[in-house]
Amino acid sequence: MKCPFCSADDTQVIDSRVNDEGDSIRRRRRCAECDKRFTTYETAELHLPQVVKQNGTREEFNREKLRSSFTRALHKRPVPTEYVDRAIEHILQKILGQGEREIMARALGESVMHELKAMDKVAYIRFASVYRSFQDVDDFNNVIRDLDPPTHKKS
Repeated sequence: MKCPFCSADDTQVIDSRVNDEGDSIRRRRRCAECDKRFTTYETAELHLPQVVKQNGTREEFNREKLRSSFTRALHKRPVPTEYVDRAIEHILQKILGQGEREIMARALGESVMHELKAMDKVAYIRFASVYRSFQDVDDFNNVIRDLDPPTHKKS
């Protein structure tokens, strides 16, 4: 790493420490030329894929849009914020694990639906009604039927 003071190429790491969250390393360095000290930080650089919308346009992945989807569906529902955070992390890990440069908006929506289905059935139905553009009551009935398949009683 070049010295920010004299631009010399020869710098030495004096001390390294991992931050409290464990996601970056703080390094104290000393320049061999001018003997000045400085701090650098090392973090993992993760590139989330671009989102390909239904009309073919592309936009940068936006974590806040993802959170907004959950927030709207869960409005006035008794679901702790930690559950939403965990669901978003599941989705992000899944996306990063695929290693793709693009993801279809539909796949993102399906991931949100999957997480909501496990979290809160009412929120799942709310999201599904908008996401799948329900046209009438039958669409709601079909989703509710899929949520709770009928149990067969033995006589």
